[in-house]
Amino acid sequence: MGLDTQERLLIEQRISNEANNIVVAYLLLIFLGIIGAHRFYMGRTGSGVAMLILTLTVIGLPVTLIWAFVDLFLLPGMAREDREAMRQRLTTEAIARGDDDRGAPNRDPWRIDRSDRDQ
Repeated sequence: MGLDTQERLLIEQRISNEANNIVVAYLLLIFLGIIGAHRFYMGRTGSGVAMLILTLTVIGLPVTLIWAFVDLFLLPGMAREDREAMRQRLTTEAIARGDDDRGAPNRDPWRIDRSDRDQ
């Protein structure tokens, strides 16, 4: 069962409200990129920790400088992947919520169904 237009609009609104802001990610990259702050912000903590640890070493410092420069071009892809994953998760949740209605058309997601309660 698919989603109607209103549900799709609600999903897109949640994505634009909750997704990481690419401008903030670029600002973190420009000012704190050498320590991996932008990677922490984008939810990539493993590589953020790796950048942080490499920055503390003399040999790793040039590596993180190059890594931060490469991330200038990778950030849009990271943001797109995060948005697509969030869209997929929210769509799956909305479809599952619609399937819980026992085949009935999708109803108001905020409505509480009390028909299953023991009396």
